[in-house]
Formats: sequence, C-alpha cells, structure tokens
Amino acid sequence: MLRKLLNQTSLTIAGIMSGTSLDGIDVAIVRIDGRGLDTSIKLIHFESFAYEADVREKLKLLCTIEHSDVAQVCGMNFAIAERFADAVIQTAAAANLSMADIDLVSSHGQTIWHIPIADDANPFLPKSTLQIGDLSVIAKRTGKPVVGDFRTADIAVGGQGAPLVPYGDYLLFRDENKGRILQNIGGIGNCTAIPAASSGGIAFDTGPGNMIMDQVVYELSEGRLSYDANGEWAAKGRVHQELLEDLLAHPYFQEPPPKTTGREIFGKAYAATWLASALERGLPQEDIVATATAFTAHSIARGYQDFIFPQSEIAEVIVSGGGAHNRTLLSMLGELLPNQTIFTSDELGISCDAKEAMLFALLGNAFIQGETNNVPAATGAERQTIMGKLALP
Repeated sequence: MLRKLLNQTSLTIAGIMSGTSLDGIDVAIVRIDGRGLDTSIKLIHFESFAYEADVREKLKLLCTIEHSDVAQVCGMNFAIAERFADAVIQTAAAANLSMADIDLVSSHGQTIWHIPIADDANPFLPKSTLQIGDLSVIAKRTGKPVVGDFRTADIAVGGQGAPLVPYGDYLLFRDENKGRILQNIGGIGNCTAIPAASSGGIAFDTGPGNMIMDQVVYELSEGRLSYDANGEWAAKGRVHQELLEDLLAHPYFQEPPPKTTGREIFGKAYAATWLASALERGLPQEDIVATATAFTAHSIARGYQDFIFPQSEIAEVIVSGGGAHNRTLLSMLGELLPNQTIFTSDELGISCDAKEAMLFALLGNAFIQGETNNVPAATGAERQTIMGKLALP
C-alpha cells in the first residue's frame, strides 16, 4: 500500500480541518496532480459537520488550564478522532465515492494548546503545540493512510508551528501582476501576503477572527446562538471606540512577525473578561457585538498597515473561512482598507468554506511526495522541512 502511494503523482485526498473556532469538522475531498510549483488541485466534494453543543463546550474547557485535566485530553484525543473518521466516510458517501477511491487522508487535528514562545523561566515549557484527533484511530476507522500532526516538525526546526496555510496559499493564489493578501477568518485570523511576481512573502496570525465574536454572541443569547449570522446583530449596533482601543492595546498586536496565537490568549476567559467590562459600561447588546466585530476588522487592518504595507504593494485581499460570510465584518474591512479590493476566494473558484481543508490536503500531498511544506518566513523556522507524520491502516 505504502509503496504504491509513494509512486503516485495523482492522488485523491480527503483533507480534514477543525479550527480554533471549534464550530465543527470540515472535509474536502480533492484530486491533486503534480508536485511542487506544478501542483494542481480540484475540489471533488466538501462537507462540514457541526460539533454538537456539548462537544463544543467541552473543547472550550479543554483549551483552558483551569478546567482541563489529563484524563479529558486523553479521552477527547480518541473521541474527536472517531468524529474525524466518520466525517471522512460520510463525505465520501455524499460524493458517491467508496473509501477505496480515497488514496490518503490529511488531518490538521484539533488544537488544544499552543506555546509559540518558550517560557525561559520554565525548562519544561519549551516552544510546543498539541493537536488532538489521533492519526492511528482515523487510519484504522477509515482504512486509509493518514498524514497529520504537521505543526510539530516546524517547531522542531525552530519555528512557531504556524501559520501553515502559506504553503498552499502560494501554490493557489500567487499572481504575476498583483500583490495579494490571503486572509482566513476562522477562530483566529491569519494572513499570507504574496507580492506580485514573488517567490516569498510574509504570513502571521492577525489575532482573533470569529473567536471573540462567537463567544460574545453565545453568552448574550444565553446559548441560543453560536455566531452572528451574516453579521446581522452587529449591523444594528454602534462601535464603542474607547472599548475598541482598549482591545487593540493588547501587546500581541505590537509584536512583529513571525507570530501566532490562539485560545490560550484570546479564548473563553479573555472573552468573558471583555464582555463583563462592556456590560459594566451599560452598552446595548448590539453595540457589544458591533464592537467585537470591529475588533477583528481593526486588528486585521492594523496588522497589514504595520507589517505588510510598508514593504509590499497589495492590490487585493481575498477572504476565506467562516468570517467571509459576515457581511458587517467585510464592510468594516472595506472601510479600513480603501485602497485594496476585498472579495472572497469563492470569486476565484476556491470555496471560502473548503479552502483550509483543501490546503491541508496539499500539505499531505507534499509529505507523500517528499516535498518541504513549511514556510520559514512565516513561522520563523531555521530551515525548510517536511511536516507531518504518517499512520497506516
């Protein structure tokens, strides 16, 4: 099986993405031909599977020091892997494919904790990262080889283990004539800047994407809503400028790239503290949601203005991820970035919902082809390396 897989230059791969938004599992089945800069990808079918409310809340607790323990991490590592495997099997069935038609599964995993900067005061807290969703469980349940756990290899060569999408962003979206920024807005926002006719660029996490917005909506609606559909709630409110500036004063936004972040900084506890402050000010709920939305928009725009625009001419910002559906957020970005054209990856034929799962399929393909797939300029790694681990069925 492995020898046959390694000799193929055209593969059907199921890419799995489950991001920091904790909204669910995305599976993109794609056909990938070629290798390196000659790689091409075609989406065959995409499905998204929402986490059950209790699973989502358990994962939120798992991403905290105060409410997690080793037993929960151990158990959820297998429980989530079972869900990943089921999602792949269901997606194949929806595409009228049998599992025999799938050559490989490539999984990002569910990030539980991420330490991009070592704690110099504690030798047992080096740069490190933890994604759950055991690869062997997925392999045994699907009957297919599985590549995953990509981040650790980049950290092992001095990187921060993220962002990982610049590899695929460059393959799919580079342009000879226009500088572009690929902005994903999942739980965390991350961007890849690709100057015109460039073989390089810059990439980093811009800060919270949907994470704060979603948690605020969940709390204000008393659990009835998990996100602000189309940004309709935010559209009814007014941004509280003083509270917004307080948010933007967080030291993360002043740090130069390479930099990454996640729930360990901007998670449930951060959102709860911020929401309490907003309520103490007596703000209407719609103003709170509008300000949380503006926080994401302004943190993205400031990241560009501080770290990208001084060195690159950018014509287009191409948005993907769940935040691409938030019309209020996109409108705010448009106001903040009047010199750039802002649109979603759908307009270029790449589904804004499927894009990240597709990119992880590309990372898995690079692993199998023996191609380096990290981008040191994005992660801070000392050198290029092949990221990923392989589990056989």
